[in-house]
Formats: sequence, structure tokens, C-alpha cells
Amino acid sequence: MTDSPTALSGHADNRSGMSTPVRALLVLALLYLFLTGVELLGGGFKYLGKDLVDGLFEGVSNPLSGFFVGLLATILVQSSSVSTSVIVGLVASGVVGVDEAVPMVMGANVGTTVTAVLVSLAHMRRAQEFRRAFAAATVHDFFNVLAVLVFLPFEIATNYLSRTAGWITDQVIGSSGASFRSPLKQAVKMPAGWVKDLLADLGAHGDVLGGFLIVIGVAFIFVALAFITKNMRLLVADRVEAAINRALGAGSGMVAILIGAIITISVQSSSITTSVLVPLAASGVLTLENIYPVTLGANVGTTVTALLASLATGSPAAVTVAIVHTLFNLSGIMVFYPIKALRRVPIRLARGLADIAMERRSMAVAYTVGMFVVVPLLGVLILR
Repeated sequence: MTDSPTALSGHADNRSGMSTPVRALLVLALLYLFLTGVELLGGGFKYLGKDLVDGLFEGVSNPLSGFFVGLLATILVQSSSVSTSVIVGLVASGVVGVDEAVPMVMGANVGTTVTAVLVSLAHMRRAQEFRRAFAAATVHDFFNVLAVLVFLPFEIATNYLSRTAGWITDQVIGSSGASFRSPLKQAVKMPAGWVKDLLADLGAHGDVLGGFLIVIGVAFIFVALAFITKNMRLLVADRVEAAINRALGAGSGMVAILIGAIITISVQSSSITTSVLVPLAASGVLTLENIYPVTLGANVGTTVTALLASLATGSPAAVTVAIVHTLFNLSGIMVFYPIKALRRVPIRLARGLADIAMERRSMAVAYTVGMFVVVPLLGVLILR
């Protein structure tokens, strides 16, 4: 998202004239479409032959390959909510196991930062503005990359995240070895069934039916989340910057983290939260130190979408993966934020890169292309 949220006037959006209650009902309808998409996605993979599925996801058992797949997928759709929801659907259908999904989720966490970096490039013509904007965007990158460098090897060695998430799943919904009766899953069974029946009536069966269900499911997820984000942004737009300023005015990093999480849950997009911060940093309204904890909160807030999607699948394994996403972000905060020396590492790295980019703007472009295009593509191609 490159535009700042638009202020609301009264109870209606000035451009569409849609009242707040109507827009809220539209969001609920879109949420229902999103959950139906998750159900269709999981069902679609069950229709595909094992050989075809194995071919599609060959290599993701390699943790690094899985990480780059998650990173690339999120960059392509510019939304970690979409990519993690798809990952949850894959786990629910049994195509991808929990161990394979964890690195993919970590990759999605890194990929979601691309939007803010692209927003910062719009300030390239003004040196000091660009320096501040680029630092505000890349501090999120550095934090997420550092968290992966710490927790991906640790997870491979100990299964800390997946075991902890599995234990939480067991406490909340019972044994992770069997499906659970989810009211959300029951609610979306009927429309998902209509789509399956329609495709079957049109002559789609087996792999073809599975392929169509996957395409339609992903389309539902993508469209629903895009319009949920747009409408939620309009519903809460005039409160976002005010909430950020109140949090930062309180002078508490933990309050700023909480506000960042709440805003992201509200607008269903960490990209919006972080992209709002970039122009505020560019103009000098907010410092990098103040922006940093808000981005950490955005990391946590964005995990709610996958949690919701997992509850609609009726699969404990899918719930476990969604909880892994939350635990990963919380663990990163617990490691890097409380200790001042560690807290400042992403800030120093972001400032250092921004200083270089201010002197040579081509370095900013090289970083963006390298980080979000070349590295993930090479990682996927080489490690598969």
C-alpha cells in the first residue's frame, strides 16, 4: 500500500457514501468468503494425485527451500496474510507437514516487509527524507531476518516452536492427532459444497476438479483479504495515526507494540501499518526508535488471519502452524527488544544501510531487487 489512510467524515466514506454499519456487514461477508476459500483450497489438494502433489512441493522438506518458498510467495502477493492462509490450507489438507510449514511461515514473515520498502523508494529525490524513510522501512527487514537467523536453526535443532505450538493446540482443542469439530468449518461447508457440485456438474473430476478448487480457493482468499483490508482501512483510517501518536507519546515501547498489533488486527494488514509509518518517518514526525516497536506489534497482529483460517479447517496441525507464526514473532520480540544492546542492532543496521543508500541511490534499488527478487528466486531454484 503506497497511500496513507484516508480520513473519514462522520459515519460515511466520502468516496462511496457507504455507511459504517453497511461497510462492517460487507467485511463480515468478505470474511465468510475468505474462510470458504480456505476450505476450498484444502479440499482441492485432497483431489490431486499423490505424485502430482509431491512434484508441486518437492524440496520444501529442506528448511531453507521452504523458507525461500514462503518468502517468494509473500513477495508475489505482497501479503503475508494471503501466503500464511494458503500454508495453513496446505497443512490442513496433509500436503505439507508442520515441520515443513514452519520455515515457510518464517519466509512469509520476511516477505511482508517488501511493501514498506517500496513505499520508501518514493522519497528518493530528497536525500534526508529518503534516508529516514528507508531506515524506517528496513528496520522491519533486519528484525525479521535476525529473528530467522536465531530461530530457524534453533527450531531445526530442537523443534521449540512446533512443540510449544503443538502443546498449546492440545490444551485448547484436544489431541493433535485427529480433526476437531469447528463451527467455522461447518459454516463454510455449504458454499464450498456448492462450488464442488457446480464444477462436478460441468465435468471436472479428479486432478482437474482439485486444480479448479485450488485456483478458486486462492482467488477467494486473495480477493476477500484485499477488500477486507480496503474496507477496514476506511473504517479505522482516521484513528490509525492518532493511535500511533498516542502510543509513542506515552513513551512506552510495550504500549507501542500493543498499539501496532491492534492496528494491524483492525486493518488486517501489517503492510498498511508499516507503510503509514514510512512517510511519517520521512517527514521527521516520528523517529526510528519510536517506529521500531510499532513494527514489532504489526508482526504479531498479522498472525491473527492465519489463526482464524486454521480454526476454519478443523485441523489441529493447521492450528499448530498458525500458533507457530504467533510464537515466532513473540519470541523474536522477547529476544531482541528487552535488552537494549540487542534492541539497537536492527536500528543500527537500518541506519547504516540508509546512510549508504542516501549517498548512492542505486544501492537502495540493488538491495530491494536483491533481497526480494534475486535471493528468493536463487534460493528456490538451487535448493529444490
